[in-house]
Amino acid sequence: MPDLFAIFQLTVHPGELVLRGTAMYWFLFLLLRFVLRRDIASIGIADLLLLVLIADAAQNAMSGGYESVTDGCILVATIAGWNWLLDLVAFRVAWVRRLVEPKPLPLIRNGTALRRNLRREMITDEELRAVLRHHGVEKLDQVKLATMEADGEISVIQFEGGDSPAPPAARDKVI
Repeated sequence: MPDLFAIFQLTVHPGELVLRGTAMYWFLFLLLRFVLRRDIASIGIADLLLLVLIADAAQNAMSGGYESVTDGCILVATIAGWNWLLDLVAFRVAWVRRLVEPKPLPLIRNGTALRRNLRREMITDEELRAVLRHHGVEKLDQVKLATMEADGEISVIQFEGGDSPAPPAARDKVI
């Protein structure tokens, strides 16, 4: 029979667990927010592998060698608490929301692909065409505005009634 007291006994000081959890939460948040790109509303194998490796590497830095369930619970509660607090503050404070959530990024404006923004998010022409097809768009010139939203989704607003201000040469161009 397992020793229940040993399973739940603290093996690392709770303050150390909170400090380690806090430090790793903010490091990983800043890494994921400012270094990695938004994805087009999907998670690929490479993304999943990256998350698993980050989690494994961060676990050792956060834990400090804990061995009990209670230590793990304090660590998980610290990370979840920071996530909840950051969401709450971002909801209530506009400048924090602007800091933690990326602004919408225009990808197509008036039938013209904004190459600089596409390169910034590493979106290929094929990926962009796939998103447009998903929205029922055949040609680039049908798009009034396509924007990558904060969550990685791409929203598409089409011209109404086929009105397109793009010049004839650009209208026939398919990306």
